[in-house]
Amino acid sequence: MKSSVQTSPAGYTDLEEVVATEHKLIIHNDNYNTFDWVIETLMDICKHTQHQAEQCALIIHNKGKYAVKQGNYTKLLPLKDAIAERGINVTIE
Repeated sequence: MKSSVQTSPAGYTDLEEVVATEHKLIIHNDNYNTFDWVIETLMDICKHTQHQAEQCALIIHNKGKYAVKQGNYTKLLPLKDAIAERGINVTIE
């Protein structure tokens, strides 16, 4: 009797697995956006306190990037899109 479960090629990840996995929302440093704009964005979109947002902005500036939020992909995607709309370089890893 054959199994109805299909296996995936090596390296392929099922969509459900991608959505359920913990991801990071990464903001990347640039030479265009001000500290104030990044801080305001983190407070508005990610609901950071002013202190949290300031600390994130400093880390982004000094390290080149920083994970400002963690969670599943589905919850991070709207945040990523909103931050990108403000002209800030952001990715999900």
